[in-house]
Amino acid sequence: MVRWQKKAVAAVAVVALAAALAACSSSGGKQKEQSSGSSGGNVADTPRMKVALITHSGPGDTFWDIVRRGAEAAAKKDNIELQYSADPDGAAQANLVQTAIDSKVDGIAVTLNKPDAVIPNVKKAIAAGIPVTILNGGLDQWKTTGALGYFGQDERIAGQATGEKLKELGAKKVLCVIHEQGNVSLEARCQGIKDKFGNVENVNVNGTDQPGTQATLTSKLQADKSVDYVVALNAGIALTAVQAVKDSGSSAKVGSFDMSKEMAKAVQDGTVQFAVDQQPYLQGYLAIDAIWLYKTNGNTIGGGQATLTGPAFIDKSNIASVLKFAEAGTR
Repeated sequence: MVRWQKKAVAAVAVVALAAALAACSSSGGKQKEQSSGSSGGNVADTPRMKVALITHSGPGDTFWDIVRRGAEAAAKKDNIELQYSADPDGAAQANLVQTAIDSKVDGIAVTLNKPDAVIPNVKKAIAAGIPVTILNGGLDQWKTTGALGYFGQDERIAGQATGEKLKELGAKKVLCVIHEQGNVSLEARCQGIKDKFGNVENVNVNGTDQPGTQATLTSKLQADKSVDYVVALNAGIALTAVQAVKDSGSSAKVGSFDMSKEMAKAVQDGTVQFAVDQQPYLQGYLAIDAIWLYKTNGNTIGGGQATLTGPAFIDKSNIASVLKFAEAGTR
């Protein structure tokens, strides 16, 4: 049995504050750069900063709304102008980092799910004196960049814990659905499941093409009746998998990584058996707040190690404790 603990982080107190400060963002997966406006309330009296949050989000991926809400809450508290941009293509994301460098931002928070493409420009930013934090993806690479810290989960350990969970649930054969090819975090999740469960088949789909994803999964389930569990790697794909199970006439059950309002309801009603929560709101919050702490007080978080925000399992036994936060868009 894999055992793990969430690392205690120095920012526990500010997380409670973050929940109160959460602000709703617009629809998921926006590619256009946007800035958060200044707002009243309890705002730091430190000099105004400009920080870029750059992710690999694709269009319509609402997971990143939650990350962004956390980042916006920290920005509001810290008197930061937050500039958000995203692109799922590694080279294009690297260009967004270069754009942030050229605009002389005060800090950059960036995902490293396509590390080979993005790391060179992350190093350029740091060489230019711009502090950088890494979030969500890049656990194995972040230290090589010289970044201030990493905020996310160990994806392979999360996968291993999921493999153990599947054994406990009596699963026999699992489809692990990778919705973005080349994403090292997604590949690590499926590999972790295989480490502990064994009988796992990966299936690649285009996560931005919901009808195509549904058709691919339906076809796989019709062709292989031995599959009794589908594990999706984000909430949207999980809900698509639920429909594919129905369409195929399969008796397979669905588990998932990551939370959303819709996922919370699916867990509550038993449509999805479990979700592996990495607390994306916390990732966004800490990645921005860590830059402010470093710029204003020379602080770093994590003692040179990654600050883990997950994994934790959400199922029928504990969904009630997080449902209201999921409905508010912060879990």
